[in-house]
Amino acid sequence: MIEKILLSRNMECAGHTNDVSSVDPVLAQECVCIDFTTPDAFKANYLFLANRFKAVVVGTTGWYDLQEEVFEAFRQAGTTLIWASNFSIGVNAMAAAVERVASLLGKSSSYTPYLVEKHHCHKLDAPSGTAKTLAVEVEKGMKVKPEILSVRAGEIPGIHTVTFEGTCDRITIEHEAFSRQGFAEGAVEAALMTEEHQGIFQFKELLFSRQ
Repeated sequence: MIEKILLSRNMECAGHTNDVSSVDPVLAQECVCIDFTTPDAFKANYLFLANRFKAVVVGTTGWYDLQEEVFEAFRQAGTTLIWASNFSIGVNAMAAAVERVASLLGKSSSYTPYLVEKHHCHKLDAPSGTAKTLAVEVEKGMKVKPEILSVRAGEIPGIHTVTFEGTCDRITIEHEAFSRQGFAEGAVEAALMTEEHQGIFQFKELLFSRQ
């Protein structure tokens, strides 16, 4: 899907592989690596990615326990890293909205936050990385860790719902992905951002700084 988007924008996809170490070193120096793999794969490969590629965009989740080590490796290599638990522009807008609502409700003890995330039956992790990120936004504002319920069924691309349940009312913020194309579109946007930015960034930092 990423390759299709690149071609529609008249940009070249230099290749795709399940073995990143097989990429020609000279080619890698001129390329942005877009990584959607597994936590174990990224943990095994991040040093290689930092030292071999021009820049790296990471949509893989589950490596955040090594976040400082990963960031230090990219700083030492001088390689730009843009990362996110979800590259959908809509999801990132939702996260910003959740952060704002949580901060407004933070002084009130009458609201209880919780999350429900639904994905296809093939998804390996639960809860999703996006749900964990949304939970962090809630916790920052309300100083309470919300419960997360995960559903795995059918071929659901992804639905994330954040609810603030009060004694008199309920606030619900929801994002539904119709396909994985939104994730791919955002990853390509992030790859383009590496032309203008040097350093380590969460996707939303750059996305909304342009508004």
